[in-house]
Amino acid sequence: MQKRITNNFHKSYFLLFHFFIMFLIMYSTNISAQNILLGVDVLERDNFSILAGKRVGLITNHTGVNSKLVSTHDLFKQAKNFKLTSVYAPEHGVKGMISAGIKFDHYKDSSSGITYFSIYGNTTKPTKEMLNEVDILVYDIQDIGVRSYTYISSMGLCMEAAAENNIPFVVLDRPNPLGGYRIEGNVVEEGFESLVSQFQIPYVYGLTCGELANLINEKPGIGNKAKCKLHVVKMEGWKRWMKFSDTGLAWVPTSPNVPHQVTPAYLIASGVLGELLIFGIGISYTIPFETFAAEWIDADSLAINMNALKLPGVIFRPISYKPYYGTWEDKILNGVQIHLIKPDKANLLEVQFYFMQVHNKMYPTKNPFEITSHARIKMFDKVMGTNKIREKFTERFLVSDIKKYLDKDLKKFKKLAKRYYLYN
Repeated sequence: MQKRITNNFHKSYFLLFHFFIMFLIMYSTNISAQNILLGVDVLERDNFSILAGKRVGLITNHTGVNSKLVSTHDLFKQAKNFKLTSVYAPEHGVKGMISAGIKFDHYKDSSSGITYFSIYGNTTKPTKEMLNEVDILVYDIQDIGVRSYTYISSMGLCMEAAAENNIPFVVLDRPNPLGGYRIEGNVVEEGFESLVSQFQIPYVYGLTCGELANLINEKPGIGNKAKCKLHVVKMEGWKRWMKFSDTGLAWVPTSPNVPHQVTPAYLIASGVLGELLIFGIGISYTIPFETFAAEWIDADSLAINMNALKLPGVIFRPISYKPYYGTWEDKILNGVQIHLIKPDKANLLEVQFYFMQVHNKMYPTKNPFEITSHARIKMFDKVMGTNKIREKFTERFLVSDIKKYLDKDLKKFKKLAKRYYLYN
């Protein structure tokens, strides 16, 4: 009888201890989420004091929202102590509904008098005429921490325009959804600068947009040639270790093919390969950036061969699917779905090269660089920031041949980046 009572006591104690630990975890998560203020929240809390009495130009899109999902655009339109005169929209437009690569035009809202300028059309950097009615420029866009995503390029070009026209520039800071420590890939080389590789930084750069703005403003060899009068409105409560899922904030799809807070990690794993338009990577289906697939692939065999690599943090599952639109509309693609089980353990950028390594062994006559167009190869090189990786890799299709080159700039950049950290 005494033994049964003791056992029951131990069980009850264990359950109470377990529930207490779970409560602490949930409580600490909720506290961290409640304590995070975005740059726009801080600006709003301070009654937009740094904008008082000014004519304001706002660089934003649908992702520019405060922590309660009220758009920065609406907050600025309703503010009483300054006037919103102009809005500048990057790729995908101010509402985020325009497909990648599609240009769009300026227009004026006759009811508000606000002019909406495209900085992803014939003009990617605001001209003097586009800044005529602006005393200060404010940038508020959610980034994804990947160099080829054009929002940061637009930020840098607008900073240059601000410098050239003696206009102060404000960045309302936001979390890097990948956290503040992930850095992968080579630095962009001379001659390969473009809107998808605007700055000489790694493919994954581990900085918030505010930190990156400080870096490119202070280091002309890496970013902007003209230095603007820059002010970053810092977040409060964000820590470098935090992924977006750790913030408790709501994720707004940053573009049509980045619908979820986990999508940026998958984009790193497959997005460069996707530029060749030879393999389906899940775009035009329901899982953008999450597949490697083609009509000729045997899905089960590919999954076995990919999993045999034992890549840290990644599992591959056989998949067949029918895209809803685009190049392979209504065709059946076979391949693997990428599952990032432990993304912190994975080298994401290398994943697509490992796929090409396995694919070459399985289908040596299907060299993607021989069956795609010159234009797509050129885009692949632009996104990689060099042609040397492609040239070296296609000699034998072995990741080991390019790994050193992919990693060659990391140590130096990590040391440099720390000088511009705004958060611990």
